[in-house]
Amino acid sequence: MTEARTVSPIKFGTDGWRAIIADGFTFANVRACAQGLAEELKASGNAPKGVVVAYDTRFASERFADAVAEVMAANGIATHLVDRPTPTPAGSFAVTRLQAGGGALITASHNPGSYNGFKVKTPQGNSAPPEMVASLEKRIAGVVANPNAVKRTRIADAIASGKVTKFDAGPGFIAQMERLVDIKRFRQARLKVVVDAMYGAGAGYLPRLLKGGNLEVIEIHGERNPGFPGFAQPEPVESNLGQLMAAVRTHRADLGLALDGDADRLGVVDESGRYLSTLEVFSLIAHHLLARRKENGALVCTITMSSMVERLGEKYGVEVPRTPVGFKFVGPKMLELNALMGGEESGGYAFRGHIPERDGILSGLLFLEAVITTGKRPSELLKELHALTGPHYFERADVEFDESKRAEILKRVADASPREVGGLKIERIERTDGIRLLLGGGAWSVMRFSGTEPLIRVYAEARDKPEVDRLIKAMRSLAGV
Repeated sequence: MTEARTVSPIKFGTDGWRAIIADGFTFANVRACAQGLAEELKASGNAPKGVVVAYDTRFASERFADAVAEVMAANGIATHLVDRPTPTPAGSFAVTRLQAGGGALITASHNPGSYNGFKVKTPQGNSAPPEMVASLEKRIAGVVANPNAVKRTRIADAIASGKVTKFDAGPGFIAQMERLVDIKRFRQARLKVVVDAMYGAGAGYLPRLLKGGNLEVIEIHGERNPGFPGFAQPEPVESNLGQLMAAVRTHRADLGLALDGDADRLGVVDESGRYLSTLEVFSLIAHHLLARRKENGALVCTITMSSMVERLGEKYGVEVPRTPVGFKFVGPKMLELNALMGGEESGGYAFRGHIPERDGILSGLLFLEAVITTGKRPSELLKELHALTGPHYFERADVEFDESKRAEILKRVADASPREVGGLKIERIERTDGIRLLLGGGAWSVMRFSGTEPLIRVYAEARDKPEVDRLIKAMRSLAGV
């Protein structure tokens, strides 16, 4: 019997393909993606190394992962299939630890609970780069056009034959964290930390790493709930972290850490319950690595990252290359430059010595390391940073749009050539990813389309909040949204 398929093509966004469960995200389409990836692994010569398949806490993620494993096994590719919901960074690290030829992760990361997704990892554990994505999309389109191209077996038979091996990615990942940071020292710190797991795959990891000493960890939303109740989506941004902020104040904690649905992003709340922007957190961790760990190397970041990073680059003599949004651009640049750190505005940060991919758990540990090393509260670390870089305020607005007007809005943005915006003179316009305006006084604003949802994202950073608000309003007016 032929399975139902979506009419729209399967397209990968900034990190993988995502669609609404039972609409575009069907077993047939997931198997088509798996067959396309199997063919890609064979063509690249990586198939003999095998593949890692992992999944998150979303609805039926384990069943979709089984479907991927069935296709891989039928294609003769040895498959390492996780035996429980697994953080994306743990799955990505498992690819490198097992020296596999690649990875397939069933997750929609921070998208609403109605979505699921299919992420692809290279042998280095990073997101598939643009050229690999383009090749994958062609192969998948061919499979969708010819359903009989999908090879499959039963998961029970694949396991019984040894073609699929189940494993727990947690212990290897935990050991990696203990190699990268001094966990024993952390446990002796007399601190109280609240962790919001957002019902996601990262639940239990930070408590497991940090327990056994003076440091107290309180985890909220640590159970599995695919509906992500109380959140618009499991994304650790200010609008979703009201309960974490309240918990930090109630427990008189020293800080709060939040992970997104697949634990590759980090959100931070300071000791007063104030949300620290993702740009502040990236800059704070970068400052810690450069100033206290005395490390050196490029800071790779996207066009939507803070200009504070340039100030740090000037201070410590390191390069700050910019890329379009998405770790499919950041990761390869990190590998090329052997960069110290990479990151994007979404709260995803990566580090040398690990994988060139976002890791919310390691990011949280390094932020905690900065607090423990200095003995300073998060708000004091921010004051110290601003003393070096000057004050910076940031805002992002996600604006839904009518899909039928996409082409019209795209043209309006592409044709825009204003001389000023929000009362600030435009010094330069860049169009590598949407439109980026570099403004007087070190301010900037970006407008681009989301790669995974029908949203226009508007970003702005300036010297004070009123100026940021004016920029956001002016940019929306520019696009007519």
